[in-house]
Amino acid sequence: FGHALHGMLANTTYPSLSGTSVYWDFVELPSQVMENWCYEPEALALFAKHYETGEIIPQEYVEKIKESASFLEGMATLRQLSFGILDMTYHGKSQTIADVKAFEKQAMEGTSLYPDVSENCMSTSFSHIFQGGYSSGYYSYKWAEVLDADAFEFFKEEGIFNTTVANKFKDNVLSKGGTEDPMTLYKRFRGHEPKPEALLKRAGLIK
Repeated sequence: FGHALHGMLANTTYPSLSGTSVYWDFVELPSQVMENWCYEPEALALFAKHYETGEIIPQEYVEKIKESASFLEGMATLRQLSFGILDMTYHGKSQTIADVKAFEKQAMEGTSLYPDVSENCMSTSFSHIFQGGYSSGYYSYKWAEVLDADAFEFFKEEGIFNTTVANKFKDNVLSKGGTEDPMTLYKRFRGHEPKPEALLKRAGLIK
């Protein structure tokens, strides 16, 4: 739906710069930010009701869902970061790789939690960067999470249905497509560059 809004609310001259025709690491912001409302009591009160009694879903159930969603999040975060680092190491500079396993191990050393399994070589199945179009762009998965968490933090600060914030998001992100640099658009919406704290808090990694 976020992608649909990005297209429907586009207000640009050229189709090549319209809607989702933006930099790769910016395209998921409108999509992923929409997911945040589903945990908020104000939003749930609009639709999350028992089919017989009309009772709104108890918030304790929602909290359980949120807790299960962040289970092992620290490990999952390190995993995503390690893939992004490996991808950028492969595509960062021209180099000759004599031993793929050794190259991979060295690249991912800073995010490794467990002893290496010598028989394993993640690179040979890393289809995202070799046949999936994510070459030197795998980091965009985690970066989009930083953007969407920080953007939603703005909504939470002012009210999740605040029309002023919603209009700022529409006018500075959804309607602009790829007509300006993504960071310029984001700062115009948010007032500052995205910060990782909102994502870390949502993931349960900081208080």
